[in-house]
Amino acid sequence: MSYKTILAILDTADNSATVADFAFSIAAANNAHVIGLHAETLSAVPLVAPMEIPDPVAVQALQDMAHSETLEVERIFRQKAEAGSVPFEWRSFATATGYGSAPLIETARSADLLIASQADPAKPSDSHVDVDSFLFESGRPVLMIPYILRTPKPIKRVLVAWNGSKEAARATLDALPILKAADEVEVFSVDPVDTATQSAGMAGADIAANLARHGVKVSLATAESANKSASSVIENRLSDNSIDLLVMGAYTHSRLWQLIFGGTTKSLLQSMTALTLLSR
Repeated sequence: MSYKTILAILDTADNSATVADFAFSIAAANNAHVIGLHAETLSAVPLVAPMEIPDPVAVQALQDMAHSETLEVERIFRQKAEAGSVPFEWRSFATATGYGSAPLIETARSADLLIASQADPAKPSDSHVDVDSFLFESGRPVLMIPYILRTPKPIKRVLVAWNGSKEAARATLDALPILKAADEVEVFSVDPVDTATQSAGMAGADIAANLARHGVKVSLATAESANKSASSVIENRLSDNSIDLLVMGAYTHSRLWQLIFGGTTKSLLQSMTALTLLSR
């Protein structure tokens, strides 16, 4: 198993070079095809009193800005693509609904892996990718790049955040091409409990055995959270063990949170220090 179609989600000119670099690096290791995807998003249009009709000058200015960014993002992507030998294609869509629009989600559903960048909080933009929509609507794994990480490096140490959920299982097996190439993979459980098939002390043993059969160099570890949150325990593990990639399920706790991240997922994404592969 390997990734054969990788979708690079290129939302802004600021992070497109980084996303493209990661996409082409992973594609080269998997002999994969890369699709560069951009949504030309139109901002809200100012209304003119007293009739409250759109200001045509403002409309044109916003359209020009959005199109200029599209051209710059495409230029960056093609420059990165032409520097290597990986097959690629470019797709862009004009939309008022951002990255949740149907054509973009349809494109994502046919890819093996999506790659996107975490938004830099110091550089807010209407063009930033709507990762929620991709996770909940595409059915495909998303590899998130922390905004502090600018250059690809080999993924040697991987932490699988394991809680026994279907989302965690999906994420783990979606990450299999990367796990097989890694030097070390740790299946890590926080506050595990006894189940009908496994004791708390052996949490994750079955999925670890499956990974081992695929040739993954895997180990097991558990931890108690005590007075800390699960996300804090995982963050400490990432830092202490110099982890290159975190693999975890994107899960929610109630229907109220269906459209936004909840709990551990949200906390970890807000303070990302390592590449993070998420599946829903």
